[in-house]
Amino acid sequence: MSYVDGFVAAVPTANKEKYIQHARDAAAVFKDHGVLKMVECWGDDVPDGKVTSFPIAVQCQPDETVVFSWLVWPSREVRNQAMPKIMEDPRLKPDVNPMPFDGKRLIYGGFSVLIDE
Repeated sequence: MSYVDGFVAAVPTANKEKYIQHARDAAAVFKDHGVLKMVECWGDDVPDGKVTSFPIAVQCQPDETVVFSWLVWPSREVRNQAMPKIMEDPRLKPDVNPMPFDGKRLIYGGFSVLIDE
C-alpha cells in the first residue's frame, strides 16, 4: 500500500513564483529517490477558523498564502530508506534551493493510506 507525506505551510504571497520554482526543483530530487507523485496546491479558499484551521495552524499572516502539498510513495519502507538520502542531496541544500517561506511554521507528517479510489 502506498504511503503519503503531507505538508502545510504559510508562504509569502509575493514569493509564489519562487515557491513554484523551489517545488519543481525539489520534485526532481524526490522523484529521483522514489516518490511516485508530488502535488503542490496554492490556497484560494482557505478560511480562518474559530478554534483551528490551516491558517491558524501555520500562523498565516495577511501577506501570506497557505500551501497544501503531498508526496505519494510506493510504501513507508521506500520513504524511510530514501529520506536520509534526500536530506543529503546537494540539490536541496539551502544555498542551492532556499525555502521561500518560514520553515519553522511548516507542518508535516506521514500517513498510511486507508482508501485510494
